[in-house]
Amino acid sequence: MADLLIYISLFWIWLMLFYHAFLMLGGYFHLLRYREFKEKLHLSPANYPKVSILIPAHNEEIVIEETIKSMIRLDYPKEKLELLLINDNSSDQTGTIIDRYAKEYSFIRAVHTKPPHAGKGKSGALNQGFKNSTGEIIAVYDADNTPEPEALRNLALGLMADEKAGAIVGKFRVVNANKNILTRLINIETLTFQWLAQAGRWFWFKMTTIPGTNFAIRRSILEELGGWDEKALSEDTELSIRVYNLGYYIRFFPEAITWEQEPENIRVWWRQRTRWARGNEYVILKYLFQLHKLKNKKVVIDIFYFLFTYFLFFTGVFISHIIFVVNLVHDLELSIGMISYALWITGFLLFVTEICLALSMEQNQLTLKNFLIVLLMYFTYSQMWIFLVVHASFLELKRLLLKQEIKWDKTQRFKQSEGRDDSA
Repeated sequence: MADLLIYISLFWIWLMLFYHAFLMLGGYFHLLRYREFKEKLHLSPANYPKVSILIPAHNEEIVIEETIKSMIRLDYPKEKLELLLINDNSSDQTGTIIDRYAKEYSFIRAVHTKPPHAGKGKSGALNQGFKNSTGEIIAVYDADNTPEPEALRNLALGLMADEKAGAIVGKFRVVNANKNILTRLINIETLTFQWLAQAGRWFWFKMTTIPGTNFAIRRSILEELGGWDEKALSEDTELSIRVYNLGYYIRFFPEAITWEQEPENIRVWWRQRTRWARGNEYVILKYLFQLHKLKNKKVVIDIFYFLFTYFLFFTGVFISHIIFVVNLVHDLELSIGMISYALWITGFLLFVTEICLALSMEQNQLTLKNFLIVLLMYFTYSQMWIFLVVHASFLELKRLLLKQEIKWDKTQRFKQSEGRDDSA
């Protein structure tokens, strides 16, 4: 029995490793070609589309002012811009700060949510902001984001240049990457995800997942879809599925860059990533048994990717770990023997190679320090993810069985020093 389980586990693990290697190759090809698309973004400022930026904010007094200042610096005609700052039932000074800037700048509008819509989470706040918006293009940024001046222009003009794109997403960088070992690990994870899962899937399948920030979507699509799903913890992933099902694709355009803050301690990271995992599991369960109803069958690729990632792959890794530990204290008489060690070493080297390739695509990221952190990453950060997914799966199963209400858990912010950590 142990032999059968270890063989099944290794099959799932290696299938994922090969698929990620395939995606990383696509990410590299996209790096070589995506700037060709930028050459098509020529439009007179008078013909720029009107853009409404939605920024949901719940108790964001630590970061919201810097975010607003970065929006003011955007290289986009202010007469074509509408910034909606959504104060979602904040108990700190967030609302006061928003009101102050709304009085000073004509293109900034304050939206204060009211019961019964107040404090329902990010999706609810976005829906309230959307109802108050007028732009033909809707852009979304988190309250801790500071986009580069040309970011919004690249998103908006990118949509105008590609009529088949229902949405377009940019790249995000970690503003506090060098704060401590955890933020360095998150930075590496972030860069790898973007060049592997985002750019790779876009190159091979013309598929990308909408992130929670730094993306733009056509107003007409949101109106047709009825806005965001307020039951979804990962509202971005859920929205992606519905956009694809309308027959559009979502373009990944790394020329649009924003900087965002990441958790600086394990407790905040654990809560945030648990919410992400639970949200993605919600999307899997929502659509897995509705595959036959989906109009765009390409969506199946993404659903099975999430299914494989959050259930089969992590289950395979978890089982292999258990068998390894048990075998240390009790001989299970495994027939695979030394082959398992060879497969483990090869898998580890492939893991390191994929991440280093992703880091090489970013300026000043493939350094000796980051290389050493990548070696450490496999034994620490990656293993934490395994236990986190198990924990999230338990919570989601409990919610389904007890029919509990979904509660949105906002990520804690940290006060930042001046400057961006754009080197390693």
